[in-house]
Amino acid sequence: MASTPSKPTVQSGRRRSLLRVIVQYALIVVITLALAELVLRHLHPQYLQDEALNTALDNRYDPELGWSPIPNAPNNNSLGLRDIEYMPDGRATVLVLGDSMVWGLYVKNGQRATDLLREQMPGYKVVNAGVAGYGTDQEFLMLQRLWDKVTPAVVVVIFTTMNDRADNTQNVRSFTYKPYFQSGPADEILLQGQPTPKPRRLYFRESWLARNFMTVRLAISAYVELRYPRVKVPDPTERLVGAIQDFVKARGGQLLFGLQWQEPRLESYLRRRNIPFTRFDGAEDDASHHWTPAGHAEVAQRLLKLFSEIGIPAAGPAPKPKS
Repeated sequence: MASTPSKPTVQSGRRRSLLRVIVQYALIVVITLALAELVLRHLHPQYLQDEALNTALDNRYDPELGWSPIPNAPNNNSLGLRDIEYMPDGRATVLVLGDSMVWGLYVKNGQRATDLLREQMPGYKVVNAGVAGYGTDQEFLMLQRLWDKVTPAVVVVIFTTMNDRADNTQNVRSFTYKPYFQSGPADEILLQGQPTPKPRRLYFRESWLARNFMTVRLAISAYVELRYPRVKVPDPTERLVGAIQDFVKARGGQLLFGLQWQEPRLESYLRRRNIPFTRFDGAEDDASHHWTPAGHAEVAQRLLKLFSEIGIPAAGPAPKPKS
C-alpha cells in the first residue's frame, strides 16, 4: 500500500514549484529588458538622448519660461543673454527679441544682426535677447522679465515665419515643456502651463540608472508623458502681438516687428494695430533656414531702413534741453 506524502513534503514541493515559476518569469523579464536595451542602443532614438539643443546653448530649466539662458555661462552675460555685458550709460536701448534666428545659430559673435546694428547705431545700446526655440509667447514673457533691467525705448520682435505660429499653439518644444497662452474673452490672452514641468532630460541626469540604461529612460519618458500631457490650443499669435504692443506702449516704448518671410495674416494685423514692420525675404540663409553672416548683414540693413522711415535716428534721440 502506497504511503501518502506528509504535509510538510507537499508544502515544500509547492514552494519549489512556485520558486521555479518566479525564476522563469524573472529570467523572461531580464532577457526582454536586455534585448530592449540592445535594440534601443542600436536605434539610438533622439527622443531618449540627453543631447538637446538647450544643453548645447547654455540654457537651463526655468519654471516660468520652460528654459532660459544661464547667466555668466561661457557665451552669456550676467543677464543670461548671448551678448556683450549690459551697462546703462544714459543712451536709449533697442531690445531685440526672437528665437535662434536672433540668437545666431551657426553664426559667430560679431556677425549677428544685432552686432552690426550696434556698430551702426552709436546713439543706442542694442541688446540681443534671442533664445533658441522660443515662440512669441516665451518672447513676451522674456520681455516682461527684462523690462526693468534694460528699460528699452524700442522693442523689436523678430517673427520666425516657418515655426512661430506652431510654437505658440503648444506646450512642448524639442521635448521640453513651455508655458503657453490661450485666447480668452474680449481679446484677452490667458497664461497657462506655469510652473512648467521638468523636462525628461533632467530626470535622466538625476538618476544613475537613467544615465546608463535606455530602458530606464523609456520608462521615465512614459511617466512624464502620462503625468503631463501635451496640449495644443487655437493659434493665439495675433492676440499675443496685441498684448505685447499694449505692454510696451503702457511703459512708453515703441514696438516694431521683423518677419522672416511674408506672412499676410500677421502683416494685416500689424497694419491694423499701426505696428511698423519689415520683412527679410531673400536674406541669405543655410539649409536649416537660419541666416548666414551675409543674411544677418541684410537683416541689419532692413532694420536700419525701418528705423529711418519711422524717425529713429542712428545717432540716437536728441538730448533733452536743460531746465
